[in-house]
Amino acid sequence: MQHMTDWNVVVSVRNRAYTQARRLLAQLGEVGGTDYYNVLVLRVDDITQTMNVLRVWCETNPEILTWLGHFLPMTVTFNFQSPAEFEAKGRQAARQWLGQLAGKRFHVRVERRGFRQRIDSADVERLLGAALIAALEQTGASAQVAFRDADAVLLVETVGQRAGLALWTRADIERYPFLGLHL
Repeated sequence: MQHMTDWNVVVSVRNRAYTQARRLLAQLGEVGGTDYYNVLVLRVDDITQTMNVLRVWCETNPEILTWLGHFLPMTVTFNFQSPAEFEAKGRQAARQWLGQLAGKRFHVRVERRGFRQRIDSADVERLLGAALIAALEQTGASAQVAFRDADAVLLVETVGQRAGLALWTRADIERYPFLGLHL
């Protein structure tokens, strides 16, 4: 199986609907398989348009939500070769959301597929959360890491040696239930 190397969406599928999901998602962009069970990747040109199309599909056919586990577009993606490179690029990428995180309650969630025993998701979550808090304090702003009743989640997804990051707010999560995220 040939894998897509320039994805910007990670999709998890439930209920043995892999083929069904692949067929539906092909209408949104280029779909690729992965080495991970029930995980697809997708390349779309316009994330906002794609999210709105999928939202309409889910509203008109709620059954989609029974087999679509997570549909997670990534605002920033990068490749990495080592845990140190992953952490450095992740910290740099996350800084773009400092303005949106100022004065907010947030947490970082890492879903890692690959680099087993080389990258610890909980360690990366703590590292990125602390780095963002420190960067905000340098600007005179503040934020708080919160796992309950947060205003936003910084999502980090890895598939093999490619990572993606996106910031999702409470409003986004309510508007797009297929994100499968909770605050």
